[in-house]
Amino acid sequence: MDAVEERLADFSLEAHVKISFSDLYLSQSVPHVDGPPDPLTFYRDWIGTNKPCIIRNALNHWPALSRWTPTYLREKVGSKVISVAVTPDGYADAVRGDRFVMPEERHMTVSSVLDVLEGKVKRRGVFYVQKQCSNLLDELPELTGDVEAHVPWMSTALGKLPDAVNFWLGEADAVTSLHKDPYENVYCVVSGQKNFILLPPTERPFLPYGLYQPAVYRQQDDGDFAAVDQTDCEKVPWIPLDPLDPDLKRYPMYRRARPLHCSVKAGEILYLPSLWFHHVRQTHGCMSTSGTTWTLTSSTTTSSWWTRCRSSYHHLHVRQTGSEQEANRK
Repeated sequence: MDAVEERLADFSLEAHVKISFSDLYLSQSVPHVDGPPDPLTFYRDWIGTNKPCIIRNALNHWPALSRWTPTYLREKVGSKVISVAVTPDGYADAVRGDRFVMPEERHMTVSSVLDVLEGKVKRRGVFYVQKQCSNLLDELPELTGDVEAHVPWMSTALGKLPDAVNFWLGEADAVTSLHKDPYENVYCVVSGQKNFILLPPTERPFLPYGLYQPAVYRQQDDGDFAAVDQTDCEKVPWIPLDPLDPDLKRYPMYRRARPLHCSVKAGEILYLPSLWFHHVRQTHGCMSTSGTTWTLTSSTTTSSWWTRCRSSYHHLHVRQTGSEQEANRK
C-alpha cells in the first residue's frame, strides 16, 4: 500500500509539472459568476468539470438577508430548544492527538445560545449549532419563510430537490476541519464572510490520512473537557493536518499541495463540487445562510441528501447535503 501511495504522489507531481494547474482545475483564485446562472450552462461549465465558483447577486430576494439578526432570532424563535455542539477549542469532528473527537451535545434554547455568543453569559467552550437532521424544518419551522428550501437553478441542473433543511448557529472560533464530502455543496452567505481553504481531488496524494479512535468531549465538574472513547465504534478515517499551521516535518508531502484560498461575502454563493477538500472558518460577528448540497450517488446508505441552514451570531447559513454519515462529521 505504501508503494501505491508513493506512486500516486509521483503521478500527481508529474501532472503538476507537465500540465498547468489551471488546465486541470483553476488558476490560483476561484472564479466569479455574476447573477443566478442558467442551469444547463452551470452544469456544463462547473458541475460537469468539477470546478468551484463564487456566484454573486443570487440571494438578493432572500428575506433572511435583512431579517436575521440576534434580535430577530430572539423574537421569532428565542424559546425554541435546539441541539448545540460544544467543544473546548472550536474543533468539532476533528483529530486531536490520537483521537477523532466529536463535540458534546447539549439542548439549549436559541436565546440561551445567543446569550453565550453575545457574551451576556460566560461559559467555557465554543458553542456551535450543527445538528444535521433537518432541524430547521423540525425545530425551527418559523424561519423557513426567510430562505429558499433549495437553490432553484442548482436543483434544475441536477434534476433533484433537497429533502431536509438544517439550521446552524455558532461563533467565530468554530472551525470545520479539512475533509471532503461525496456530494455537491452550495454555500449561501447572508452577512459577514466565510473563509475557505480548498484543494481539488488531485491533491489527495499529498494529504495525510489516518484511522483514529472515535471519542466525544464531555465537560467535567471542574469545567475542563475530557475526550471519552467510544469503544463500540469503528475507527474513523480523517485528515490530521491543519492547513492553517501544517506540520511539514511530520507531513512533508503537503509541501507539494496547492491549496486555494477564497472568501465568500454577504450575498454570495460558493459552489463546492463533490470530493473537493475544504477547511472552513467565518469572521467574527458574521451572519450568513449558506448553501445547498446534493449527492449524485444512489447508495441507500449514503445518498440521503439534505439542506443545512447554518446560522450564528457570528455565522448563519443554509445548506443541502448528500450523505448524513459524512455530514455528521462535518
